[in-house]
Amino acid sequence: MAVNRTPVLKRCRSLGLEPSYLGYDKKSNRQNTRAGKKVSEYGMQLREKQKAKFIYGVLEKPFRNYYEKADSMQGMTGENLMIMLERRLDSVIFRMCFARTRREARQIVGHKHVLVNGKVVNVPSYLIKAGDVIEIKESARTMQRYKDIAEVTGGRLVPEWMDVDLDNFKGTIKNLPTREMIDVPVDEMLIVELYSK
Repeated sequence: MAVNRTPVLKRCRSLGLEPSYLGYDKKSNRQNTRAGKKVSEYGMQLREKQKAKFIYGVLEKPFRNYYEKADSMQGMTGENLMIMLERRLDSVIFRMCFARTRREARQIVGHKHVLVNGKVVNVPSYLIKAGDVIEIKESARTMQRYKDIAEVTGGRLVPEWMDVDLDNFKGTIKNLPTREMIDVPVDEMLIVELYSK
């Protein structure tokens, strides 16, 4: 499997992104040397796409598949794309504060610690639906890792489209998110423009 080994803060700096969107509370003190340079229209579109791919940890081929699926759905293509990315199981685990970072959320799903409606799901790209109940497996909850996670993520805000019981590591999807509920700093219209060329 392809893995991006670029340091997270370095990648955040090059994309002009706050590390907090990925769950990191570190700050980079260095300045981006290309900060003042003029960026072409294509460059801006490409940066937005790279930003979305980096935040959600999706590679090019699956990202393109999400775009094509979003394009065939009713409504705005860009909004559909962002909602679909937000519905990924690893993203939902991160939003429910069951993981410190999106990468950790992906790992937790891969280690078969997550139950969706009582069944183990180990596919990070699994798309959740309204009414789904997501929880961490009973046997995994006692691990030190989850105690540490609860300490770190305790003060984090949970989006309004989900209901979370952090003490029992259990959450319910009340309804699917709308674009207004997704606080990711990506201009999805530029991604649509890039792919529709």
